[in-house]
Amino acid sequence: MSDIVIYEENDLMRALLREWLSDAGYRVRAGSLSGVQSAGPADLVIVSVYMPKDAGAQLVRETQAAHPRTPLIAISGQFRCGLSANGATAQTLGVQQVLAKPLTRAALLEAVRAIIGASY
Repeated sequence: MSDIVIYEENDLMRALLREWLSDAGYRVRAGSLSGVQSAGPADLVIVSVYMPKDAGAQLVRETQAAHPRTPLIAISGQFRCGLSANGATAQTLGVQQVLAKPLTRAALLEAVRAIIGASY
């Protein structure tokens, strides 16, 4: 079973992401966004980038430092719909994929499976 850590400030969104991923068979844990610290080893990290551009990039760097060599998906309401999941924004942030909020269960699971595969 693959382990996924979620860094999401909004309680309802965090619960929804946890539900979708758990129902798909992934083991999900929540990390703390205040002074991002490792929530232990993970196969994938999902981080909500909710701040202005520079602060959001800093949050991604802190998350990468807490989870070295772990793939990241960045999600944000500031990303525009139709954004290429692994295009220029993902490359600029240094993440494997980006997803615009509001996102769908199908889009989330597609992104997760593209990076770590289906759960077992």
